Amino acid sequence: MPHEYEIRADYDADSIVVYQAYAPMIALPALETQRFVSPFSFTRMTWIKPSYLWMMHRSGWGKKPGQEHILAIRITRSGWEEALSLGVLTRPDPRIHESEKHWITEFKSAKVNIQWDPEYTIRDLRLDHRSIQMGLTPSIVKSYVNEWILEIKDYTPLTRKIYGLLRAKHVEEAEHYLPSEQVYPVPESIGKRLGMHLK
Repeated sequence: MPHEYEIRADYDADSIVVYQAYAPMIALPALETQRFVSPFSFTRMTWIKPSYLWMMHRSGWGKKPGQEHILAIRITRSGWEEALSLGVLTRPDPRIHESEKHWITEFKSAKVNIQWDPEYTIRDLRLDHRSIQMGLTPSIVKSYVNEWILEIKDYTPLTRKIYGLLRAKHVEEAEHYLPSEQVYPVPESIGKRLGMHLK
């Protein structure tokens, strides 16, 4: 039984995969150069998600305007964990913050925003446990783009294949093609800041 707050991801000893969905004008140059380039914005919040199915829920399986291309971005675990260590929840949690004022002070200076949203099944049914979203502010986006990214893959064809199988009601076959995700180990000191390891 998954814990309510738990990071599940495709990762190995050195790296972890996060997902983003973009229009062709951003996705195609990123795939060609293996880094994000203009018109990607370095002055806006950039949200990354390690859950493929949450990305599918958000992008409507790549059908929503501006989210037609699904990118799987493999980044260093050191970068990911640096971001986690800098993360501040997007809303106050009385288990963590002494008061709303305490949270506001932390949130205003946060380099990374952390949001926990409901996870979804392949049939887009809401689950009880949560999936993490990480919002990188402009102060750390350059590190993400220039230092953390190891590889950018186009998961758009895979997404279309899975979606086509779902439309044809071949759910079990569709599940076979889902990226493998396991529980990601988060150091307890970091997890407590993010609402994990708490009752």
